[in-house]
Amino acid sequence: MTEPRDHPLITAVKPLVDAMGARILGPEQATADDVVLSWEGEEVLAVRLPQLADSLDHILAAMERRHGMPLSELDRKTKQAVVRTLEARGAFSVRHGVETVAGALGVSRFTVYNYLNRENAAKSE
Repeated sequence: MTEPRDHPLITAVKPLVDAMGARILGPEQATADDVVLSWEGEEVLAVRLPQLADSLDHILAAMERRHGMPLSELDRKTKQAVVRTLEARGAFSVRHGVETVAGALGVSRFTVYNYLNRENAAKSE
């Protein structure tokens, strides 16, 4: 990237870009799928969004960091909370999302579906 890394816009958006698993590029490197951000009328950076499947892996890694341990070592109640969070973030709209989450949690797909069904039943009551 040719722009200075200490530009205020880059400083402001970097935590969000990192949390999404995206990449910051120079605006000259942008493709049609990238998001170009401007500051006071000047293009400063482009954000390359990750593919959905990569996003799920990134979200799972972030959740492990947040909990300070592998997700498979969490207790059942905490795993259920993780599944609720992942559902809210769209994790199960990704192809093989349930299988990926089940593997990360160290449970079966059936267990993940049970967690989801339990949550949806509680919402409808």
